[in-house]
Amino acid sequence: MPDGIVIIPTYNEKENIERIIRNVFSLQRNFHILVVDDSSPDKTAEIVKSLQPTYQDQLFLIERKGKSGLGTAYIEGFKWVLKGEYRYIFQMDADFSHNPNDLIRLYNACSRGGADVAVGSRYKTGVNVVNWPMSRVLLSWLASKYVRLITAMPVEDTTAGFVCYKREVLERIHLDKIKFVGYAFQIEMKFKAYLSQFKIVEVPVIFTDRTRGTSKMSGSIIWEAVFGVVKMKINSLFNKMTI
Repeated sequence: MPDGIVIIPTYNEKENIERIIRNVFSLQRNFHILVVDDSSPDKTAEIVKSLQPTYQDQLFLIERKGKSGLGTAYIEGFKWVLKGEYRYIFQMDADFSHNPNDLIRLYNACSRGGADVAVGSRYKTGVNVVNWPMSRVLLSWLASKYVRLITAMPVEDTTAGFVCYKREVLERIHLDKIKFVGYAFQIEMKFKAYLSQFKIVEVPVIFTDRTRGTSKMSGSIIWEAVFGVVKMKINSLFNKMTI
């Protein structure tokens, strides 16, 4: 049994889900996959089910009722994974914005490089983003700078969603106390790992915007991150944050 599992949250990803699953399973290192689907109207979950006989005891599926947000999808996935014996737990998007080949690099950063959290970083060595309009690149880059300024985390890509966690990190963080559901979820997880003095390492990756399907970005997700970070930092200063 492999010691790593990749959690992929989905909502209307029928154009991508089979390709991403087959790509991950074709890697030289073996990983299991857990898809967490929010009742996708396009039948994403049905595609996953059709692949399960091919990848028996390797491909798993959680079907949730309704669209409840990225953060809660990952939390449910984390809880499911922690019932097993996996040592390395990955977050990855279904749309190929995260290159599956980089899973091995994140894995090595934790298994060999001493990291407790390995972040697939768009901004560690400049700006490594493909196919985004300049306005979105600037917004994302400034958001990460803003978060770093407020939180003092030594992380260049604070909003990154391509991450490997050692099991001990997820066991230490009180998952039921995670407040945010959008990009702020990514920040909160890293911040709580940082406050817990886990070692966070950034692995430079190239982020490529999706070519199939529709982005889930919205204005409310952005504002949650902007204002949520300040509240999160204040709570940490006054010991009101539960890690």
